[in-house]
Amino acid sequence: MAEPTPHGTAHIDRDAHETVANPARMYDYFLGGHNNLPVDRERAEKIKEFLPETSSLVWENRRFLQRAVRELAGAGLRQFVDIGPGLPTQGSVHQIAKNAGHDTRVAYVDNDPTVLRVAGELLTDVPDVTVMRGDVRQPESIISDLRRGGLIDLSQPVVVLLVAVLHFVDDKDRPERILETIRDALAPGSYLVLSHLTDDGPDPDAVARTVAVYEKASAQIVFRNADSIRSLFAGWQLVDPGFVQPAQWRPDENTDPPTGWLRAGVGRLD
Repeated sequence: MAEPTPHGTAHIDRDAHETVANPARMYDYFLGGHNNLPVDRERAEKIKEFLPETSSLVWENRRFLQRAVRELAGAGLRQFVDIGPGLPTQGSVHQIAKNAGHDTRVAYVDNDPTVLRVAGELLTDVPDVTVMRGDVRQPESIISDLRRGGLIDLSQPVVVLLVAVLHFVDDKDRPERILETIRDALAPGSYLVLSHLTDDGPDPDAVARTVAVYEKASAQIVFRNADSIRSLFAGWQLVDPGFVQPAQWRPDENTDPPTGWLRAGVGRLD
C-alpha cells in the first residue's frame, strides 16, 4: 500500500509548466506520493505499460532502505548521509533512525533543485537534519561540505546511503572512483548501503524500453550487470546476507518477493 508524505505536500505545483520528467518526482509517483507533475506521471505510466510490477520494484528498494537503516540505527549507528534521497516521504531515513536514537543526525545530499526545494520546505524544522546541495559525481565536494557543515563528524562512524542512485551515473563518471573517494574519507566502523538496477535477469526488451523512457527525463538511467554492481563494494566487508536482491536482505513480515530487477548489499568498513 502506498504511504503518504510525512509532513504534507510541498508547493510543487508552482512548476506545473515543466515539460521534462524528473526521476525523483517519478519515484514519488511510483510510491503513491503527491509531489509530482503531469509530465512525471506520463513518463511513469509509460513504464507501467510494459513493466506492470514497477510499483513492486520501487517498494522493494524502499523497504530495503528502511530495513537497513532500522538495523544499523538499532546497532548504535548515529550518523547517516543519504546521497540522492529523492523527495521526502513516509519512512525516510531521519524518521526511522530517530526512532532508534534521539541523538541521530542525518544529512540529505542532492543536486536536484526540486528535491532541494521540497526537502527544504518539509524538513526545515526537523532537529539534527540538514539538506545539502551536492552531486554524487563530485564526491570530494560532498566530503568537504560535510566537514564544513559540522553536523556530521567524519572522524566517527557514518552510514552512507546510495540507494537507487548510481544507476543514474554514467560509466564515464567512474562510479567505482566515487565509492573509493567516499570510503577513504570515512572512519572505520562506517557502513555503505547500496542498491542498483541490474540487467541480469529482467527481460532485455523491458530494460531497453526503460532506458528509452528515461532518455527524455532530466537524468538518464544505466543498467549494470550483477558483477559490476558487486565490484562497487570493493574495500567494504559485506554483512550478512551479503550481495542479494533487496527483498532478500533481512526480510521481515512486510517483505514481498524479489522482483529480479535490483541488487543490493550493506558493507562495513573495517
